[in-house]
Amino acid sequence: MSTQAATADRTVVIGLEVHVQLETDTKIFCGCSTEPAEDEAPNTRTCPTCLGLPGALPVLNEAAVEAAVKVGKAIDADIPETTTFHRKNYYYPDLPKNFQLTQYDAPICAEGELEVRVDGDPRTIGITRAHLEEDPGSLQHAGGSIESASHTLVNYNRAGTPLMEIVTEPDFRSPAETRAFLAKLEEVLEYLGVFDPGRDGSLRVDANVSLVPAEHVADDGTIDADALDDVNRAEVKNISSHKGAEQALAYEVTRQENVLRRGREIEQETRHWDEDRGVTVGMRSKEAEKDYRYFREGDLPALEVADWKEQIAIPELPDARRERFRDEYGLDREAASKLTSTKAVADFFEDVASEFDPDLAATWVADNLLGELNYREMAITDVEGRLDEFTRLIELVAADELTVKNAEETVLREMLDEGDDPETIIEREDLGKAESGEVEAAVAAAIDENPDAVADYHDGDEGAINFLVGQVMQATGGSADPGQVNGLLREELDG
Repeated sequence: MSTQAATADRTVVIGLEVHVQLETDTKIFCGCSTEPAEDEAPNTRTCPTCLGLPGALPVLNEAAVEAAVKVGKAIDADIPETTTFHRKNYYYPDLPKNFQLTQYDAPICAEGELEVRVDGDPRTIGITRAHLEEDPGSLQHAGGSIESASHTLVNYNRAGTPLMEIVTEPDFRSPAETRAFLAKLEEVLEYLGVFDPGRDGSLRVDANVSLVPAEHVADDGTIDADALDDVNRAEVKNISSHKGAEQALAYEVTRQENVLRRGREIEQETRHWDEDRGVTVGMRSKEAEKDYRYFREGDLPALEVADWKEQIAIPELPDARRERFRDEYGLDREAASKLTSTKAVADFFEDVASEFDPDLAATWVADNLLGELNYREMAITDVEGRLDEFTRLIELVAADELTVKNAEETVLREMLDEGDDPETIIEREDLGKAESGEVEAAVAAAIDENPDAVADYHDGDEGAINFLVGQVMQATGGSADPGQVNGLLREELDG
């Protein structure tokens, strides 16, 4: 069941067009690099092909096609026998050819789906199509927002970067659902190895938003196509994150509700999401499909992928890995979800679980390491070159050479804050685990020096034992095991 955001008599309907930058070494139709150089000057990572100069011919990048096939298999889409490219004609300053090479009536992927969870409830989102195309250049508005800029600069370094446009059915009934879908889609793409979420502009979203009279919405949330055609919609552009999508669409829904409340009609238009101000701004009237004058790209032959797609394997996807973690390692749903949040996290957990008890591995990776990384607004990829150090820390705990308290509260935090390895921190902070004789002596001293706490314990005050444990931990510099100390104290006090 969808979580519907609605007025008293209208239902929110949202469809997405998600533009994903595919991870390839070169652009989709030429040999220019897709990797920006450090301090790259504008309009230097270009060639006659991506600048659209006369006589330059496109050559299709095989790696981009392979990535698209992987996406199609992951969303259970139909991959046809033959796929073709078209020219989408429109004038815009970031499009040097005045047309975009894209796919029209024969996309490489069609009729897929992706299941997401919203507030714990499953929702299946239909994917109409997913096709390959080239990225335009980038516009840089001088002086602030698109409304207040004194002029606009164009940088063509990005032009020709391979994109996959994923077009959903109008299946979303609230901004929250779009955020959940984008998070799940990004997770799947990252597992496939075709997408880098850390790359600037790697995922950009256009969203079509309309308010449909509630009587046209069935109990299962479906809407008749004619009812959708009868209402105007706004297309919101310049959305670049899950959170941004939810914020932009929440604003746009409220804006449309206010327009209707004042007795006016919704204009069919394209709007720009101004993230700094948190508003959508009108850009131009919404084009119809006929305005683009699609026609076949004569310089690219039809692409045959029917046989090739069977040879392209995809890895275990997040949902399947999540269920395997629950079955194989006995994890609950929450832990399995954390440990499969990214492929890097899941891979590290499995490496640790192959050496240590799975419960210990899950606690250290899902709770301790990820918790400390999240607190610092870091990801596991920020420390991927040091994962062997974190494994050594877990080994010291498992071997009972370091207390859990010291490992969690001192060593792990200093590893992340100072960049030192665990052995250096343990030596510097003198955190080696106390010898048994030292602990027993500290237990005896705590009992001798705190007769009031001993009396309170014998009178049934359980809080007294915690006080005594604290005294022993202080005496041993935190190097004793609290559980062992508790047991030794009770043994002495009850003996």
